[in-house]
Amino acid sequence: MEDQRFSVIERTYSDDAEGLSLGIANIHATVPDVEANKDTIVRVSQIFAERGVDYALFPEFCLSGYFWEDRERCRQYMDTAVTDEHLGWIESELEPLVGPNGLDGIVLNNLRHASDGCYYNSSFIVDGAGDYLADESTYDKVFLPGIEREHTTSGRDDRLVLETRHGRLGFTSCYDYLFSALVREYAMVDECDAIIQLASWRTEAAREYAGLNVRTGHYYADLWDTTIPAASATNQVWTLACNAVGEHGITGARFCGGSGIWAPSGLCLLQASRTREELLIVHNLDIAGARDAEQDDFDYAVDFKEIYRPLGESRGFSRDVG
Repeated sequence: MEDQRFSVIERTYSDDAEGLSLGIANIHATVPDVEANKDTIVRVSQIFAERGVDYALFPEFCLSGYFWEDRERCRQYMDTAVTDEHLGWIESELEPLVGPNGLDGIVLNNLRHASDGCYYNSSFIVDGAGDYLADESTYDKVFLPGIEREHTTSGRDDRLVLETRHGRLGFTSCYDYLFSALVREYAMVDECDAIIQLASWRTEAAREYAGLNVRTGHYYADLWDTTIPAASATNQVWTLACNAVGEHGITGARFCGGSGIWAPSGLCLLQASRTREELLIVHNLDIAGARDAEQDDFDYAVDFKEIYRPLGESRGFSRDVG
């Protein structure tokens, strides 16, 4: 399928056809137009399926698009865009693209209803198994920035680990990734090989250090470029990151794109545009093998656990000072 809207960047990691073939959609969500976003998701999923992708990743809020400040109008729209209202579309349009001759799974993030009258920001995998919004099938975003606190409820201690033939995959959503303890839990407690990071990560924020003539107007985008390689390297995990790109249709806020793949070394293997929609495809990734190879050099988890001990029944650690 040719589609003039999307440029496709396709690479091959290795000759091992048993490796993971990954599709990452560095795309824009239209606000407020959930039907346009559904059409985009189907079109991109079809492209990925036809090119032999195993898992297709879409950005945070890929169905609804992001919130805006007019609370009443925003809430009215989001009530129509929650995933609960579009399960029939998932079954009729996305599930046929999944199976032995198609994708292994389509990884989506969107809102779902929470019991307190707000929403959960939930990531889930369309794989043909159904019941996609069950608690055990979703990852609910834990750390909520700014306007998201007005509309969504934290997943608190939630986590999701996807067991695949390629390795163990953990999930974060956007702002979550800045909290090192969460990524460390996935790496050291759950022994994940990779983190799937779905985001609507903004571009603009200013930081200035006038005395040294240092200034940036795109601080958030700078964080994206520094945090992901650092966390990948220090936890020796892959980061498979899918971010929104382009301007919000109402506020004009810009999302920084830059979706990509970071190896357990922290090196970026492929990264999408900052300003335009692109589809990334990488074939035959050796997810578990590359992590094992990195740990053959230095195994940070072993060194860490020589000093730090688990805190009772929790997933946290503290230094043994006894």
